[in-house]
Amino acid sequence: MYSNKVEGPRRGRSFDSMNIGFEEKLLNNEINKSTFTKIEENTEKKNSSEKGRATIIFSLKNEVGGLVKALKLFQENHVNLIHIESRKSKRRNSEFEIFVDCDSNHEQLNEIIHLLRKHVNVVDMDPPDNSCLLEEDMYDVPWFPKKISDLDKCANRVLMYGSELDADHPGFKDNVYRKRRKYFADLAMAYRHGDPIPYIEFTEEEVKTWGVVYRELNKLYPTHACREYLKNLPLLSKYCECREDNIPQLEDVSRFLKERTGFTIRPVAGYLSPRDFLAGLAFRVFHCTQYVRHSSDPLYTPEPDTCHELLGHVPLLAEPSFAQFSQEIGLASLGASDDSVQKLATCYFFTVEFGLCKQEGQLRAYGAGLLSSISELKHALSGHARIMPFDPKVTSKQECIITTFQDVYFVSDSFEEAKVKMREFAKTIKRPFTVRYNPYTQSVDVLKDTPSINSVVEELRHELDIVGDALSRLNKQLGV
Repeated sequence: MYSNKVEGPRRGRSFDSMNIGFEEKLLNNEINKSTFTKIEENTEKKNSSEKGRATIIFSLKNEVGGLVKALKLFQENHVNLIHIESRKSKRRNSEFEIFVDCDSNHEQLNEIIHLLRKHVNVVDMDPPDNSCLLEEDMYDVPWFPKKISDLDKCANRVLMYGSELDADHPGFKDNVYRKRRKYFADLAMAYRHGDPIPYIEFTEEEVKTWGVVYRELNKLYPTHACREYLKNLPLLSKYCECREDNIPQLEDVSRFLKERTGFTIRPVAGYLSPRDFLAGLAFRVFHCTQYVRHSSDPLYTPEPDTCHELLGHVPLLAEPSFAQFSQEIGLASLGASDDSVQKLATCYFFTVEFGLCKQEGQLRAYGAGLLSSISELKHALSGHARIMPFDPKVTSKQECIITTFQDVYFVSDSFEEAKVKMREFAKTIKRPFTVRYNPYTQSVDVLKDTPSINSVVEELRHELDIVGDALSRLNKQLGV
């Protein structure tokens, strides 16, 4: 959708130049000159070499102020408008079509299209030569974060709980507990990428509740948890002071994971949508609650709390193969349709939350929902639960249950096996591109054209060069 910016005077394109046969009509009655002056002043501050030129046509209902609202989006996103026209729509007599010729960089134009679609119908776009990102097949792609700091835009879209509790929540009538939950929610909502996670002074009651959960679960782990979990749990105690009488600080846990697998922790106030939660995994960011369940029933919680996060998820996020498995589900979700995201979220639910694996001929749990629930952990490995082999095509259609035990649990021979199956499943998701995580910039590269793919090939050649050199040196040492 971009071409290199043309230097010097130029005239904007028009409806006629796009071969759609309508008379040109300059727009001059709904937006004043000062608006465009401000837009141009803002965009002149940008580096022009990073910008390209694109044309957008969108339809507008015949209502007062509609055009001003739409064009204001360009101003707010610092997009320079070169040429604007309007015409009566030949598709719907009650609407007008607006032609906009503009300068912007890729990220700005992506955001504009996303915002416009909430208010108007984008009819057509004219991609200049060397189009890169916003081609026709990208029109309906949902917005997704391109760099780790973009998570600031979606990490606070909490769907439920947070500081608000349902009437059947154990802490609903406890005003002290509700006030405490608001404190945790406010901390999470104020967090931004790059901030240190605030240190928490947990109350005596919170530590006591944590201690009950910690003690009872540790009785089951030796016979119920997978070996990767058992290997990493002591490391959490060693490096993060995870003990029966101490709740680890999320900042310490985040540093620990960063050194082990590159994952980091981001505090969150409550439930996120599947799309927003999975997007975090794509950047190796785990959205983590910091509050403790209500003390009236330490062995039950209707929502993820810090006991679930720290005892269920963290030990396996410290395992490289599991961390990669989690990230790949996240990467597959970026820009996917709502239906595809739901299927990926369901696969995540029955693996990362409630997954089983076979080790030494025995079933073992690796799902965090199991490893943080005494009763369901016992049930899943009791011999009475329904067990099926993990197959994403089947698993993605299974109903997720959050109020009682699952109707079925899915088993894999290993994380590697599950990862291979998920990779094949991800290939069936319809997207006009694929994405690749760049750990150096903590961003995702969108691979959908020859230049972007060639860039990856060059990087791979360099990596293979390093491998080839290492093998050559090893052969010399071995005298081969």
